[in-house]
Amino acid sequence: MHSRNLHKDSAYDFEKLSDANPDLKAFTFKNKYHTTTIDFGNPKAVVALNKAILIAHYNVLNWELPKEYLCPPIPSRVDYIHHIADIVTEKQEIKGLDIGVGANAIYCILGSQVYNWKMVGCDINAESIKIAQKNIDFTTQLKKNVSLIHQSNNANIFEGIIKTDDYFDFSVCNPPFHSSENEAKKGTLRKLNNLNKKEFELNFGGQANELWCNGGEALFLKRMIKQSVLFKNQVGFFTSLIAKKENLPKLEKQLSKLKAQYKIIPMQHGNKMTRILVWSFTKDL
Repeated sequence: MHSRNLHKDSAYDFEKLSDANPDLKAFTFKNKYHTTTIDFGNPKAVVALNKAILIAHYNVLNWELPKEYLCPPIPSRVDYIHHIADIVTEKQEIKGLDIGVGANAIYCILGSQVYNWKMVGCDINAESIKIAQKNIDFTTQLKKNVSLIHQSNNANIFEGIIKTDDYFDFSVCNPPFHSSENEAKKGTLRKLNNLNKKEFELNFGGQANELWCNGGEALFLKRMIKQSVLFKNQVGFFTSLIAKKENLPKLEKQLSKLKAQYKIIPMQHGNKMTRILVWSFTKDL
């Protein structure tokens, strides 16, 4: 993890976290190694943990997530934010754009609470925007720093969101990973099996637009790169998480063809490897 990530060296302090969110205590137990933990296959337990982390470590007063909305792992999400901080130009005020903010609004929350950035989040799901706004409204600093916009046109990524006089120092995105609902279901089953869950209530932990789209991650990012050209003077650094390494060669080829500068930042969280693709038409990388 990033050197500034406060989660990099230690396990969760469930005593401290339960003090922050008393609802978490009902989900904690001692495992066979006599270590306090939770069942990470239980969506309610994971939401309670996230809420506790945000309250205990990121000065958020409250955070709620309805069932079946994507619940992000905060240690890896804040890693992304720290890497963005390494590349944005140091100046008085940094402004970022989150493509696909989701109901959890996690990148907007972390950008605001860790670095006091101004953040704009957009999403094609109007209900997700409503839920995210409630989460923003709990905390004064978030209300000051974060604004949310509903993207009404599914074909557009930046158009309709970035206005003529807007400038963003960066954009972030965690694109839909799967290409279909069936593929998303299989992915959920694999995760649960990896957690040694023998009996479970199937819970995707994500809505359709959060987990899958036509063509999956690769096609979504090809669209994003193509559309980013139209806003090359209004966004300093375009960035996105890349879950599938095999998607990189085609994306790199597309960026080279468009004469964009780009780089890939590797990230590792436990056994999981992922990466950030960063590109720019106006900034050095």
